[in-house]
Amino acid sequence: MTLSDEPPTGKPSLAVRIDEEKSRPLAWKTVAKRASVAAVAGLAIYLVFPAITEVLASWPRLSTLHPWWLTAAIAAEIAHFICTFALQRLALRTKPWFPVITSTLAGNAITLIMPGGAAVGAAVQFRMLATSGMDTSSTVGGLAAFSLLGVGGLLALPVFALPVILIGAPVNRGLENAALLGAVGFVAFAGLGAVVLAYDAPLRWTGRAAQRARNLVLRKRPPLEGLDQTLLSQRNDIRAVLGRQWWQALLLSAGRLAFDYLCLLFALRATGSHPRPSVILVAYAVAGIVGMIPATPGGLGLVEASLTGLLVLAEVNSSQAVLATLTYRIASYWVPLLAGPIAYGLFRIKYRKRVGAPAA
Repeated sequence: MTLSDEPPTGKPSLAVRIDEEKSRPLAWKTVAKRASVAAVAGLAIYLVFPAITEVLASWPRLSTLHPWWLTAAIAAEIAHFICTFALQRLALRTKPWFPVITSTLAGNAITLIMPGGAAVGAAVQFRMLATSGMDTSSTVGGLAAFSLLGVGGLLALPVFALPVILIGAPVNRGLENAALLGAVGFVAFAGLGAVVLAYDAPLRWTGRAAQRARNLVLRKRPPLEGLDQTLLSQRNDIRAVLGRQWWQALLLSAGRLAFDYLCLLFALRATGSHPRPSVILVAYAVAGIVGMIPATPGGLGLVEASLTGLLVLAEVNSSQAVLATLTYRIASYWVPLLAGPIAYGLFRIKYRKRVGAPAA
């Protein structure tokens, strides 16, 4: 099916609907909404700016890091991205690596640089995958399955660290509470996910309620129809993705989180610190959840402030915590951000004929 085709139901494909939305001028409400998002992001960055400057000010001290542990941290982050690419390739049910890698890096860069950029980054990745010739009907379900696995895995991390914290040596009360909240969050997420994947009624009711609310608020726009069926269809796609090769998806999801965590742990060892891995796991999980708050681009400032503070609670020296946070964020934030435009340029070079062709 090409981008200009329509599904058998007569409903325009997602790619066609994106092109239609692009051709319409932005309403003042949309402009005001996006301006408010940018204002909130600016305010958040202003509040956490001292933490950003404190972390970046330790840049000259990178030369003091132990070279072998620094190499191990870089290797762990590379392995994290390899697992990410493999997981997306599995979720998208495709064989080529190039469009998956380049679209993931480009979409990730947009997510990291824009306030609340997750939706924009996903849209960029979707259009790149569609341009490469991938079936758009399976792309949506694959990207949604990948997001669910990422969020679920991050929420599950405190569950694994909680028994060690409760049984082992005493730790800071704040980290213990964070682990308990993370465990509760994972149980809630897993329970909701199981209900949505197993039963049609809750998802159908949610779709109808959201559809009524949207049509009530946006009365001047054409009414939205069939949202419940759309949600069920996308849910079935996600269930199909997770059902066939669920064990591979589970291993890759665990691997990408484990290697990212090891990057932080090795960065701490490179500074000369010898922290307890279980306590650092809780700090890593909480900082990752904080980074999902769409207040600043890619959690910029929020992650630095929260991770540095949590590492100090984990009995890491404050100067070592700041230096380890800088090392970790260079590997997990700044380098992927710079790789995004390069990946997008390579993608345009390979698919320059398709990129120049009209989408519909």
